[in-house]
Amino acid sequence: MPEITTDVLIVGSGPAGSACAALLSTYGVENMVVNMYRWLANTPRAHITNQRTMEVLRDLGREVEQEAYLHATDEDLMGGTVFCESLTGEEIGRAPSWGLHPTSRGERRLASPTKMNDLPQTFMEPLLFTTACARGTQARMSTEYLSHTQTDDGVVTLCRDRLSGEEFTVRSRYLIGADGGNSAVAKNAGLPFEGKMGVRGSMNIWFRADLSEFVAHRPAVLYPIMQPGAEVGGIGMGLIRMVRPWNEWLIVWGYDINEPTPVVDEAKATEIARQLVGKPDLEIQLLGANTWTVNNMYATRMQDGRVFCMGDATHRHPPSGGLGSNTSIQDAFNLAWKLAAVIKGKAGEALLDSYSMERAPIAKQIVNRANQSIAEFAPLYQALGIAETTDAEVMQANMHARSQATAAAEKQREEIRDALTFKRYELDAHGVEMNQRYRSSAVVTDGQAEPTFERDPELHYQSTTWPGARLPHAWVFDKRGRQQSTLDLAGHGRFALFTGLGGEAWAAAAAEVGEELGVEIDVHVIGPRQQYADHAGEWARVREISDSGCVLTRPDHHVAWRSFEVVADPAAELRRVMRSVLAQ
Repeated sequence: MPEITTDVLIVGSGPAGSACAALLSTYGVENMVVNMYRWLANTPRAHITNQRTMEVLRDLGREVEQEAYLHATDEDLMGGTVFCESLTGEEIGRAPSWGLHPTSRGERRLASPTKMNDLPQTFMEPLLFTTACARGTQARMSTEYLSHTQTDDGVVTLCRDRLSGEEFTVRSRYLIGADGGNSAVAKNAGLPFEGKMGVRGSMNIWFRADLSEFVAHRPAVLYPIMQPGAEVGGIGMGLIRMVRPWNEWLIVWGYDINEPTPVVDEAKATEIARQLVGKPDLEIQLLGANTWTVNNMYATRMQDGRVFCMGDATHRHPPSGGLGSNTSIQDAFNLAWKLAAVIKGKAGEALLDSYSMERAPIAKQIVNRANQSIAEFAPLYQALGIAETTDAEVMQANMHARSQATAAAEKQREEIRDALTFKRYELDAHGVEMNQRYRSSAVVTDGQAEPTFERDPELHYQSTTWPGARLPHAWVFDKRGRQQSTLDLAGHGRFALFTGLGGEAWAAAAAEVGEELGVEIDVHVIGPRQQYADHAGEWARVREISDSGCVLTRPDHHVAWRSFEVVADPAAELRRVMRSVLAQ
C-alpha cells in the first residue's frame, strides 16, 4: 500500500483546515490537506467576518488581508438588520448591527486595525487554500479519510482516493481533524461532547434575483421576515440574507424536525422566495438548495494525544451571530504556532496540551451564545403578540395593533423597541468576538488578578495586557511618522517583547534568552527617538505597565507574560517564563 509522509496531516479544507495549512506553511512546517470532495466551498455558508479573524489574515500578510477586503461586502453595507413582514411589506423595526451605530463603530475602530466585513465562504475558503498551497501545502482533493492509528512518534492515517478507489496511508507526526460537523476524525479520536445534534430543521435556498429596489435604500446583511399564518410553526419566521449586493441571496427557512426532510426543488424554492420577498411574480435563478439541522454541541476536549480537532468538528451550532468560521480560523491560529514550535524542537510536547485548555472553553461559549441568540427572539414574538397563539388571524391582528393610538399600542411599541435592542447580543456582540482570554500552561500570570469587566463583556471589548488576553491594539509611529499597529509588531510566527525607555535591559535579555532557547523574540522599545514612538499616547493608555516594564506576546498575539517594571535580573526572569510557556 502506498505511503506518504508529512509533518502534519489536515483532514478538511474548510476555513479551519485551510487557515491551519496556510499558517503552518508560513511557519515553514511541512503539511498536507485532504478533502473528500472535488471542490472547495460550493455554497456561501459562513459569511460574517469579524475583526479578530481579519487580524489572523493580516498576520498571514497584508496581501491576504487586502484580498479579503477586495471580495468582501464593506462594513458600511452590512447595515442595520431590517425586521419586516416581507421585503415589499411593512417594516417592523431595525437593529443596528455589526458596528453600524456610531458608538459601536468607534469601539471597533479603537479595538483593531482591521474592519468587519461580509465575506462568503465561497471567497474566504479559496483565499486561505490558495495561500496555503502557494506557500508549500500539499493538497489532495477527492481524498477520503477512513481511520487513524496513533504510534509512539506519530499518526498513521488510512485514506482512499475517491477517483481510483485506491487506499493509501499517510504517516505524520500530528493529525488535525477539520472535517466539519459530522467529523469522522473527532469520532474516531473518541473526543467527548456535550449537547445535542439536530434540535431544529432548516433549509437554505440560494438564488439570484435583482432585489435592489426593495433593499438598496436600507442596506443590510440580514432581513428577518415574520409572516403570521405561514407554514412553519405558525409564525412564518424566515430570513433573507444578502450574499452579494443586491442580486444574490440566501433564504433560511425552517421545517419541522419531526417530519420527513422536505424536498426543495425549483418550484418550492420560487414559492418560498415569492412569499418572503412579497412579490407574487418574482422570478429567481436557483443556484442551490439544501437542508441542514441546527445543532447545540461542543467538545469538552479538543485533542487526543497527537490528534487535534478544530472548527465545526468541535463546535456545532447555528449561524446566529456569525461565529462559526471566525472561531474555526481562530482555532487554527492558536494551534499552528504551537505545532511549529514543537516540530522544530523549540518547545516540549506539553505545549500542545494548552490548545484544548484554551480553545475548549471558547467552543462551549460560542455554541451556547449562538443557540441563546435563537432563544432571544422570544421577547420580540411576545411583543408582537405572536408567541402564545397559532391562530393566524389573531397573530396578524396583534401585530397590526402596534399602529393604533392607544395606551396598549404605545406599550407594545416600547416592548418591540426593547426586544430589538436586546438583539444586540446576536447582531453587535463585539465582546463575544474580541474578549477571549486564555488560561493554560502556555500563559504565566505570576498570580496577577484578572481585571474585571467594567461593561457587559458580551457587548463590549475591554483591552488589557493581563497574561492570556489578546494584545491591545494601539497605533505607534516609526521614525518617518508612519503608523503601525502594535498587533503588526507582534505575531508572524514569533514571540515579541514590548518595553519602553528604562526597559532596555529587556532587549538584551530577549537576545540572550532567544539565542539560548533557539526562539525568535522580536523586541520593540517604544518611546521618543526609538524605532517606534507613542506620539498619540495610545500605547501608554493600554499597556498597564511602566515604561521600564515589559509585555511578552506569543505568536498568536496573546500576552504570555508581563512585568510591571524592570527587575534585577531580566534574563533570568525571561528565561523562566519562556521555559514555562514552551514547556521546556
